[in-house]
Amino acid sequence: MKPKRYLAAATAGAVAAAVLAFGAGSADAGPGNGPGHDNGKGHGRQVDLQLLAINDFHGNLEAGDGLTHELHGEEVPAGGAEYLATHLEQARDGQRYSTTVAAGDLIGASPFLSAAFGDEPTIESLNAMGVEVSSVGNHEFDKGIDDLNRHIEGEADYAGADFPYLGANVVDEATGEPVLEPYWIKKFKGGVRVGFIGMTLEGTGDIVAKSGIEGIEFLDEVETAEKYAAELTGRGVDSIVVLLHEGGVPVAEDTGHDCESLDGSGVGMSGPIVDIAEDMTAEVDIVVTGHTHQEYVCSVPDPAGQSRMVTSASSYGRVFTEIEASYDKRTKDIVRSSVTGSNTVVTRDVEPDPFQTDLVQQHLDDVEEVANRPVGYIAEDITRGETRAEEFGLGSLIADAQLERTADPDFGGADIAFMNPGGVRADLLYDEGDPGVVTYGELYTVQPFNNYLVTMDLTGDQILTMLRQQLPGEDRDTTLFMQVSEGFTYTWDTGAEGTNQIVADSLTLHGEPIAADQTYRVTVNSFLADGGDSFHVLAEGTDRVTGEIDLDAFEAWFAENSSPESPVEAPEPGRVNVI
Repeated sequence: MKPKRYLAAATAGAVAAAVLAFGAGSADAGPGNGPGHDNGKGHGRQVDLQLLAINDFHGNLEAGDGLTHELHGEEVPAGGAEYLATHLEQARDGQRYSTTVAAGDLIGASPFLSAAFGDEPTIESLNAMGVEVSSVGNHEFDKGIDDLNRHIEGEADYAGADFPYLGANVVDEATGEPVLEPYWIKKFKGGVRVGFIGMTLEGTGDIVAKSGIEGIEFLDEVETAEKYAAELTGRGVDSIVVLLHEGGVPVAEDTGHDCESLDGSGVGMSGPIVDIAEDMTAEVDIVVTGHTHQEYVCSVPDPAGQSRMVTSASSYGRVFTEIEASYDKRTKDIVRSSVTGSNTVVTRDVEPDPFQTDLVQQHLDDVEEVANRPVGYIAEDITRGETRAEEFGLGSLIADAQLERTADPDFGGADIAFMNPGGVRADLLYDEGDPGVVTYGELYTVQPFNNYLVTMDLTGDQILTMLRQQLPGEDRDTTLFMQVSEGFTYTWDTGAEGTNQIVADSLTLHGEPIAADQTYRVTVNSFLADGGDSFHVLAEGTDRVTGEIDLDAFEAWFAENSSPESPVEAPEPGRVNVI
């Protein structure tokens, strides 16, 4: 627990630079139930397996006030490593055949407490929770493959992950061979073996910085699962679970997927995971997913017409999934009809795990002075949207700040700034800590990626193309609503077809029409400048000027534009005319 070099970087330059369990392990189990089940001595034909799963933890170690989840119709405090660890331990109690696994994004886009130490405290926390295996997610690549390997292999006084990080579809472009372990086999007593194939979404290359993944490509999830399921069955492992960092969204209408939410209401499911799960080889028995930060336990038919469970446990350690299944020792496979699952909110009405409490407190003590430093003042909550498909006040504020910091000709000469919604990771809340005071730690949690501001030339036609790339297309199944700086407006006609929803002749800057062949100076973060989030046209921008780190720019903007007497208010909505 000694990553002080990260804290030093944070203090010097404002930081310039889930768990899925299949039972308690391989030791003592409680008795099985019913004829043919394990009798506690390993002589039964069938044994009871347990999976406990989390996903998208994102380094949320601290049980902060902002972490809540709906339970019985009301928002309750939820999450925190010390409570998640206790819930998982209680769920494992008495289970002989249990393992704890995760579906990616355990690190990256983390709050300041973890990020200040390079996410090393999060890996240490997950080790202690008993996580045995995880797939990688896109955020595991936020700092590139070298930093991911540091977490896998450890270095100096940092031991790294005790569990394997799997990436079956993460391959070397030149050789086609995986650069991470593709699968892992859990070996229980009595010859019980379960194979886990881990993958991230095929589109990972479009949503992480290109500089950190040079020479790496991300392959199709269905084809990859088929390849390694065949390899596992060839090794005599017929019970197979896929840990996939790609997901879906619960929907109210019945889509034929027999889903269930925490409140017990029946829902359907949409999103990219539906087609993936329907096409994935029938050799796979269970699919544990993530990425969309949703919670669901659904049944999706596999290509053989058999029901197959697909799960996701929300995000930030606020929920975990418990999956139970029978394993037949004779067939060496999971009995598909026996599989059941449910999601549980990580409430804080249990005893906190003492190791996790000490871990969190030690790092809080180390970062307290830096994290609690006041950087500005707000008059009200300034928040994100309910989804990434809408305009929201905090996104507008960030775009305004980035425009102001790059408007001077010596720093880029920007006319317009755009901010991707996924880059805004938390709200600025008036009552968080001292009312109205914004701390460095809070600002870091909003923008934790340390992207640089890049100002470039784009034509009016390229700006229109970028706006049309907000819509679902070949590389993305969801809408991403780009947040825009003050003075830039356009009309989004939701009743029009396809990309015509972005009305071509509606783009204006300070009331003047944007001309298709005229050049404008546009500021975005370096992630977007590389074509991230499938805004590919931004990679074509020319005459680039690289400026400050986005967090530094936001901090400087607050220092210049807020005071106790004149706190910042949320920008008014309506910069984009949605009809």
